[in-house]
Amino acid sequence: MENVKKLTAIAVAVSAAMPLLANADVMITEYVEGSSNNKAIELYNSGDAAVDLTGYSLVRYKDGATTPTNMVALDGQSLAAKGIKVITHPSAVITLPAGTDTMTGDLYFNGTDAVALMKDGAIVDVVGAIPTPKDWGLNVTIARKTSALAAATVYNEADWETSAIDNFSGLGSLEGATAPEVPAFSCAGATLIPIYDIQGSGDKSPLVPEGKFESDTEVTLRGVVSARGESLFKGFYLQDVQGDNSPLTSDGIFVFLGEAAPEAIQPGVEVCVQGKVKEYFGLTQIDIKADKKFEVGAKGDVPGAVPFAVTEGETLEQALERFEGMKVVLDVGSEMKVSRTFSYDYAGRRNNLMLSHKAPLMKPTQVHPALSEEAIALEMQNRGNELFVESDFKAADGVVPFLPDFNAETGYIRVGDELKGLEGMVSYSYNEYRLVTTNTLTPADIVRGNDRTDAPVVAEQGDIRVASFNVLNFFNDVVGGDANPTGSNRGALTEEEMLLQRTKIVNAINAMNADIVGLMEIANNGFGEKSAIQNLLDALNAEQTADNAYSFVEIADADKTDGKYFGNDAITVGMLYRAAKVSPEGAAFVIETPEQHAPEGVASRDNKGAVETSPAQDKYQRHSLGQTFKVKDENLTVVVNHLKSKGSGCLEDWINFDESRDPADLQGKCNAFRVSAAKVIGEAVKDIEGDVLVIGDLNAYGMEDPVRVLTDYDASTSNREVKTASYTTLAGQSYEQEGSVIEKGYGLINLNTQVHGADTYSYSYNGELGNLDHALGNDSLAKRVVDIEDWHINSVESNLFEYGKKFTGSLEKSENAFSASDHDPVIVALSYPDKVEEKKDDGGAMGGLLLALATLIGLGRRRTH
Repeated sequence: MENVKKLTAIAVAVSAAMPLLANADVMITEYVEGSSNNKAIELYNSGDAAVDLTGYSLVRYKDGATTPTNMVALDGQSLAAKGIKVITHPSAVITLPAGTDTMTGDLYFNGTDAVALMKDGAIVDVVGAIPTPKDWGLNVTIARKTSALAAATVYNEADWETSAIDNFSGLGSLEGATAPEVPAFSCAGATLIPIYDIQGSGDKSPLVPEGKFESDTEVTLRGVVSARGESLFKGFYLQDVQGDNSPLTSDGIFVFLGEAAPEAIQPGVEVCVQGKVKEYFGLTQIDIKADKKFEVGAKGDVPGAVPFAVTEGETLEQALERFEGMKVVLDVGSEMKVSRTFSYDYAGRRNNLMLSHKAPLMKPTQVHPALSEEAIALEMQNRGNELFVESDFKAADGVVPFLPDFNAETGYIRVGDELKGLEGMVSYSYNEYRLVTTNTLTPADIVRGNDRTDAPVVAEQGDIRVASFNVLNFFNDVVGGDANPTGSNRGALTEEEMLLQRTKIVNAINAMNADIVGLMEIANNGFGEKSAIQNLLDALNAEQTADNAYSFVEIADADKTDGKYFGNDAITVGMLYRAAKVSPEGAAFVIETPEQHAPEGVASRDNKGAVETSPAQDKYQRHSLGQTFKVKDENLTVVVNHLKSKGSGCLEDWINFDESRDPADLQGKCNAFRVSAAKVIGEAVKDIEGDVLVIGDLNAYGMEDPVRVLTDYDASTSNREVKTASYTTLAGQSYEQEGSVIEKGYGLINLNTQVHGADTYSYSYNGELGNLDHALGNDSLAKRVVDIEDWHINSVESNLFEYGKKFTGSLEKSENAFSASDHDPVIVALSYPDKVEEKKDDGGAMGGLLLALATLIGLGRRRTH
């Protein structure tokens, strides 16, 4: 009660100190503080004469402040007698009654802000006390009672009624208020401009002057409605059904209303409109939001969809510009391939799908070194080869609007597929072309590219097989598993999810038929009965014969953190093996990887004339696990790795202003830190005798620095320096205070590149494919490779089929191996032929010949590409 009295006293003092405008006719009648950007303020003129709003503004008193912050200046606006004006945030999703006088403005108040209407610096009306109590107006709609229609410079709660969040039912209407009469618009006598002349043959309308974003005058045009837009693009699309028969100009255009079109405007109806031509962030449109100048004519046939095609010599972007505003259909001749499956688009803040022309996009640094001319060119090419497939309304969780029978068994969509017969309107927003769908498909309309296989081809090849498998945070917390060092659970949230995840992983490993399996992202909760690796092992062996049963590799107690864990992260690497096929030779070993510990202020940068000093940096990455096995008397050493992710930044990213953006070299954040780890791993394995196989999720694509350092990097032929991170430690001791320049790689062979070429992939991110999961061998190991396969069960699948249910609604899951993780497993088949014993007599030469022949046969089983 004491705080309330104090606030009231302050409010009275503040209001007494401010100049006031008495007997004002203009007032605030509604305040909307809704979800996301759903902000609105309704104004009402109670007087009998129109009011010029020049000098008026909306301000907020931020978080209990007693001085105002400007939001929206109302200069140039007017408010009719007994009229209402609604001001909304530009990104608000609010439907208003037809004919409402509206405008958008920078309304960014929150639930702890009072909002006032001011005139020339004086308060006219206010909603909320000044200073405002915390969360006073959070997630509510507050409307003025009709019995209190008088402006007030001090907020009186009794004059207002509060309702729930996102209640817009009263916006734009008020008892006693009358909307000004607007004479009916008519096209009679107007000079009509064809749509194709408005669109022109360039990337913007010829009617919009250079350097401007709208035409100097309004234009009048007539067309037939091809589609309505009610949510994503608010308005409707018009098409000139005759057209000009030119492939260079579009015959369609979007008409922006700012709200859903009236019911009379339906596909097939002829409509005449008048408004300015606007280039709205790259979309050519007719803007009639303010005056609503349109005339509805007769209804006829709905314009048909035009087959979409990219002609020889043009880019996808150029082709889409030719069809902007038109309804198109994708057929086999369109050659549009799925490049990202239906999932969340952070730019558009909604689920959608992305297509590219002719082939899915490849990550530039998968096939070319960072910042090479080829990588830069491919990056530019990729950005011009994207088409996002949208629905007008946001899809419900687990629903693909244009594929009602989307399901995990038969109605799936994979990267590389084509959607034959999909129709939609060509539009543009968030710097991307978008196809807003207008029809639905069935699974029969999906033309499969690289379809699912029940097992990898390599599963039956070679004498043994070694696999690398990132298992997407396999945690067993929800079934009583032991805790990890961080105490966090990154995996399944329910027992149902965990059991589904485990079943999918087990089904995948069974089909892979690998004799050694390196695991990443398994919970780091030890090796006991309640550990995640034991839980997975038990489930896996329940599906195996005795001869094929797996065991796991355990590190020595001396290498364990707190006598239990492998490192300090919530997740770790692990290794499974079939004891009947391979036998451990000696103890497992740990390769500790560097940490970065940079104290505050060790670096600086010039930010537009202001010198900034670096914040403290403490970065870690997981240790690597090694084990030597005997395979028919030969030594095979397998090292499992999981390097630092690309998501969070290191000191080098801060120095380059990349802490909140992707670095320009396309290698992701903390690249130098991963190079440090690659250097340490390379040093650790270079002198190991016998066959060496380095596998795992290196969080680096095929031609990125960490992979090149482990393989064939040569500074003398490189276009740029490759350096390690600075301020690193190793095993608790200072390692490299300053980053060092790498001169030569460690000579391992990228087995995928050797067998299949550079354009292989195990992962998909932002619609681009590439290998984060690698198998790198020394010379002797590389000679044993029969084949290697990225089994595409995860990278090309929709993540909606993964075990988690948080964002998938009622979508039914499947126990099949597809979407068992987000990374594909990588399987290497190796040849270890039986040795032929030499005879003691003159047949020794023959024995040597037989041995050579056996070796040749083994090598002959390798598949080349």
